[in-house]
Amino acid sequence: MEVILSKDIGSLGKAGDIVKVKDGYARNFLIPQKAAFVATPSNLKKIENQQKKMQAEKEQKKQEAMELAEKLNKTSCTLSVEVNDLEKLYGAVSETEILKVLEVEGFTIDKHDLIIEKPIEELGIFEVGIKLHPEVTAKIRLWVTKK
Repeated sequence: MEVILSKDIGSLGKAGDIVKVKDGYARNFLIPQKAAFVATPSNLKKIENQQKKMQAEKEQKKQEAMELAEKLNKTSCTLSVEVNDLEKLYGAVSETEILKVLEVEGFTIDKHDLIIEKPIEELGIFEVGIKLHPEVTAKIRLWVTKK
Protein backbone atom coordinates (compact mmCIF):
# COMPACT_ATOMS: atom_id res chain seq x y z
CA MET A 1 0.00 0.00 0.00
CA GLU A 2 1.29 3.46 -0.83
CA VAL A 3 0.91 6.14 1.84
CA ILE A 4 1.89 9.78 2.19
CA LEU A 5 3.74 10.51 5.43
CA SER A 6 2.37 13.41 7.45
CA LYS A 7 5.18 13.21 10.06
CA ASP A 8 8.87 12.46 9.90
CA ILE A 9 9.40 8.77 10.64
CA GLY A 10 13.04 7.78 10.98
CA SER A 11 12.91 4.42 9.25
CA LEU A 12 10.50 5.45 6.47
CA GLY A 13 11.12 9.05 5.49
CA LYS A 14 10.17 12.66 5.98
CA ALA A 15 6.78 14.35 6.00
CA GLY A 16 5.38 14.54 2.48
CA ASP A 17 7.22 11.48 1.17
CA ILE A 18 5.27 8.79 -0.63
CA VAL A 19 6.33 5.38 0.63
CA LYS A 20 5.23 1.82 0.07
CA VAL A 21 4.46 -0.11 3.26
CA LYS A 22 2.66 -3.32 4.12
CA ASP A 23 -1.12 -3.03 4.34
CA GLY A 24 -1.29 -4.05 8.01
CA TYR A 25 1.38 -1.53 9.05
CA ALA A 26 -0.50 1.25 7.31
CA ARG A 27 -3.99 0.27 8.58
CA ASN A 28 -3.00 -0.63 12.14
CA PHE A 29 -0.26 1.88 12.94
CA LEU A 30 0.42 4.72 10.52
CA ILE A 31 -3.14 5.81 9.68
CA PRO A 32 -4.58 5.58 13.24
CA GLN A 33 -1.56 7.51 14.60
CA LYS A 34 -2.18 10.15 11.90
CA ALA A 35 1.40 9.64 10.78
CA ALA A 36 0.29 8.91 7.21
CA PHE A 37 -2.70 8.81 4.90
CA VAL A 38 -3.55 6.77 1.82
CA ALA A 39 -1.98 8.00 -1.43
CA THR A 40 -5.04 8.83 -3.51
CA PRO A 41 -5.00 11.34 -6.39
CA SER A 42 -6.83 13.96 -4.30
CA ASN A 43 -4.46 13.48 -1.36
CA LEU A 44 -1.50 13.76 -3.73
CA LYS A 45 -2.77 17.14 -4.95
CA LYS A 46 -3.26 18.31 -1.35
CA ILE A 47 0.24 17.30 -0.36
CA GLU A 48 1.66 18.94 -3.48
CA ASN A 49 -0.03 22.24 -2.55
CA GLN A 50 1.17 21.94 1.05
CA GLN A 51 4.73 21.32 -0.11
CA LYS A 52 4.62 24.43 -2.30
CA LYS A 53 3.44 26.50 0.67
CA MET A 54 6.08 24.98 2.95
CA GLN A 55 8.79 25.67 0.37
CA ALA A 56 7.69 29.31 0.10
CA GLU A 57 7.72 29.64 3.91
CA LYS A 58 11.21 28.11 4.10
CA GLU A 59 12.48 30.56 1.50
CA GLN A 60 10.89 33.46 3.40
CA LYS A 61 12.52 32.35 6.67
CA LYS A 62 15.88 31.91 4.96
CA GLN A 63 15.63 35.39 3.47
CA GLU A 64 14.80 36.89 6.88
CA ALA A 65 17.72 35.01 8.42
CA MET A 66 20.07 36.34 5.74
CA GLU A 67 18.93 39.92 6.42
CA LEU A 68 19.49 39.45 10.15
CA ALA A 69 22.89 37.87 9.45
CA GLU A 70 23.96 40.98 7.53
CA LYS A 71 23.10 43.15 10.54
CA LEU A 72 24.82 40.78 12.98
CA ASN A 73 27.98 40.54 10.85
CA LYS A 74 28.38 44.32 11.21
CA THR A 75 27.89 44.17 14.98
CA SER A 76 30.65 44.25 17.54
CA CYS A 77 29.87 44.02 21.24
CA THR A 78 31.94 44.86 24.29
CA LEU A 79 31.82 42.76 27.44
CA SER A 80 33.53 44.03 30.59
CA VAL A 81 34.63 41.34 33.01
CA GLU A 82 36.42 41.10 36.37
CA VAL A 83 40.08 40.14 36.16
CA ASN A 84 42.82 39.45 38.71
CA ASP A 85 46.20 41.20 39.05
CA LEU A 86 47.66 39.19 36.17
CA GLU A 87 44.71 40.20 33.94
CA LYS A 88 43.31 36.67 33.90
CA LEU A 89 39.55 36.11 33.99
CA TYR A 90 38.15 34.50 37.12
CA GLY A 91 36.18 32.11 34.91
CA ALA A 92 35.12 31.74 31.31
CA VAL A 93 32.69 34.11 29.61
CA SER A 94 29.31 32.40 29.69
CA GLU A 95 26.72 32.20 26.94
CA THR A 96 24.30 34.09 29.18
CA GLU A 97 26.68 37.06 29.38
CA ILE A 98 27.03 37.11 25.60
CA LEU A 99 23.24 36.97 25.20
CA LYS A 100 22.80 39.91 27.58
CA VAL A 101 25.26 41.99 25.56
CA LEU A 102 23.44 41.08 22.36
CA GLU A 103 20.11 42.02 23.96
CA VAL A 104 21.49 45.47 24.79
CA GLU A 105 22.39 45.81 21.11
CA GLY A 106 18.78 44.92 20.20
CA PHE A 107 19.12 41.29 19.13
CA THR A 108 17.17 38.47 20.77
CA ILE A 109 19.01 35.19 20.20
CA ASP A 110 18.37 31.72 21.67
CA LYS A 111 21.12 30.27 23.84
CA HIS A 112 21.32 27.12 21.73
CA ASP A 113 22.03 29.11 18.58
CA LEU A 114 25.38 30.44 19.83
CA ILE A 115 28.46 28.75 18.39
CA ILE A 116 31.50 29.21 20.60
CA GLU A 117 34.43 27.16 19.34
CA LYS A 118 36.42 27.24 22.56
CA PRO A 119 35.75 28.78 25.98
CA ILE A 120 36.61 32.47 26.22
CA GLU A 121 38.99 32.62 29.18
CA GLU A 122 41.12 35.68 28.41
CA LEU A 123 40.89 39.31 27.35
CA GLY A 124 40.81 40.06 23.64
CA ILE A 125 38.70 40.04 20.51
CA PHE A 126 36.76 36.91 19.63
CA GLU A 127 34.37 35.84 16.89
CA VAL A 128 31.16 34.20 18.06
CA GLY A 129 28.96 32.37 15.58
CA ILE A 130 25.18 32.50 15.65
CA LYS A 131 23.15 29.89 13.79
CA LEU A 132 20.07 31.67 12.45
CA HIS A 133 18.88 29.03 9.97
CA PRO A 134 20.18 25.60 8.94
CA GLU A 135 21.89 27.29 5.97
CA VAL A 136 22.68 30.73 7.47
CA THR A 137 25.27 31.49 10.15
CA ALA A 138 26.32 34.96 11.31
CA LYS A 139 29.46 36.02 13.17
CA ILE A 140 29.79 38.86 15.64
CA ARG A 141 32.93 40.38 17.13
CA LEU A 142 33.08 40.20 20.90
CA TRP A 143 35.53 42.49 22.70
CA VAL A 144 36.31 41.15 26.15
CA THR A 145 37.75 43.98 28.30
CA LYS A 146 38.52 44.44 31.97
CA LYS A 147 36.27 46.49 34.25
